[in-house]
Formats: sequence, structure tokens, C-alpha cells
Amino acid sequence: MNAVFLDADTLGNDVDLSPIEAVTGEMVKYPHTSPEQVWERIRGFDTVLVNKVVLTREHFEASPDLKTIAVVATGLNNIDQDAAKDHGIKVMNVTNYGRSTVAQHTMALMLALATRLLDYDRDVRAGRWGESDMFCLMDHPIMELEGRTLGVVGYGDLGQGVVERSRAFGMNVILGARPGQDPGEVDGYPRIPLDELLPKVDVLSLHCLLTDETRNMIGARELKMMKKDALLINTSRGGLVDEQALADALRAGTIGGAGFDVLTEEPPRNGNPLLADDIPNLIVTPHSAWASREARQRIVGITADNLREIS
Repeated sequence: MNAVFLDADTLGNDVDLSPIEAVTGEMVKYPHTSPEQVWERIRGFDTVLVNKVVLTREHFEASPDLKTIAVVATGLNNIDQDAAKDHGIKVMNVTNYGRSTVAQHTMALMLALATRLLDYDRDVRAGRWGESDMFCLMDHPIMELEGRTLGVVGYGDLGQGVVERSRAFGMNVILGARPGQDPGEVDGYPRIPLDELLPKVDVLSLHCLLTDETRNMIGARELKMMKKDALLINTSRGGLVDEQALADALRAGTIGGAGFDVLTEEPPRNGNPLLADDIPNLIVTPHSAWASREARQRIVGITADNLREIS
């Protein structure tokens, strides 16, 4: 196996790539690869490993030796899969590696928003506690999660992990049917159409892939259907929510708060409506929910297993 890893630094410099190298032999590794460098760097290799580097039909046409693409992530939107199939190139990805870390991050966002953690921390650092005429500050309303209803759209491995942890906090769970998905019952939880789900939930957590059907699944119309103190969590994919509509809703108090780990453009070099500094009760983290060292090392192991099956 003659392999090249085009963006090895995206897994971090604290993971051990030796399980992959044991399968591929001596693997060429590049920290990052720009679009202009892809052509030269994949030439002559039969196996290409990528995380976010985009591979297109034109790349495949210019690389007759290429037989396998190993994506060290779950999403495959950076690979022209139809073109890969046309050229007989096998595309593999990594699933079920991040349940613990993504669910943990989701709950962290939920808890921080419900307790107004960042607001109170800012107040303390600004000296407001020291200036208070009583022993505590109570300026920001706190939501108890126990007894509240969590709506989950996307009940795969990650969604199931969030449901498990939310039950430990005493939350009730309803599943939402994403566009094109049939309602019903799954694992004892009702799965209902999105329009029925939104008015019922106190917290909405998104865990589905970005497709033509799910793009802007939550827009201005849907946000207006939610409770005024409801929280919206997205640790899945940027583009599931209309970001301008969400920014407007938070400013207007249409919903209570939001926690996002993903944006439509990453990194957001051209700005983003959710990065304005006047939006209340919003937490944005830099697509870091997946990035525990344990999860990243798990990606390496699963990728090695995938490659071993075809070697």
C-alpha cells in the first residue's frame, strides 16, 4: 500500500499514527495541503488519507493509480463520491468514534446555558458581585433541566449518547423526525414531525448530517414555534440552522439561548452572524466537540482497521 496523508495535523500532534503506518508501510505525511497542492501530492499514490481536503472528479481523472480514499472523519462532503465510484475508487470513513466526547460537549453547552454560567462569570470578573448589597447575584434566570423536555433530531450514535446523559439529569426525551423521515417510535421514545416537536421542547439538540433536505432545517419560521426560554444546541453540522435567523431570534428574545460548535464556514474567515458581540446567551465553540485525545486516537485505530480489511 502506497499511502499519503494530506492533512495529518488536523488530527493533532499528540496522537500516535503508528497503527495506520503498520498497515500502509511508510506513509508520506503532510501537515496541511492547499487546493493547489493536491494534484502533485496525490500523484502516484494508491491510497490517500484526508480529513478536510477536497477531492474532486478532476483529481481522480489525473490520478489513475488511486484506489482508496480514507477519510479520517465521519463526513464525506469533501469527496465527490459519484466521481470516485465512476473511477472505481473505494471511499471509507470513520463512524462511532466520538460518542463520549460529543455528548459531553453537548451537555456542557446545555448546562452552561441553563445555568447562565458565562454570564455570571463575566459579572464576577467585572466586579458586580463585590458591589452587590447581598450575598449572591440572581440577575440571570436559571433553568433546571430536571423535568424539562429534550428534543433530539438525529438519533444515531451521537444522539443516543446525548439522550443517555440527559436522562441522568431527569429530562424527558422526544425525538424529532428530520425532513423526509417517518415518525414512529424508537427505543421507546416517540419520534414526531418537527412542527409538532418544536413547541414541546425546552432544549433542542441537533445530531444529523447536512443534506439538501436538512439544510436550514431550523429557520425563522421554526424558531418562532419554539418556547421563549428554549435552548438550541448544534454540535452536528453548520448549515442545519439559518444563522442570521437565529441571531435575530436571540436578540429579540424569541428563544432563550443557543450553543453552537459548528458554523456554515469553518474557519469563519468571512465573519458570521453568530459572531456578533451583541447576541445574548449564545456560546460558540470552534468545532472542538469531537477533539478529545481519546476520540482522535480512536479515529486512528478505526482507520487502520478499515485499511487492513482491504490490504
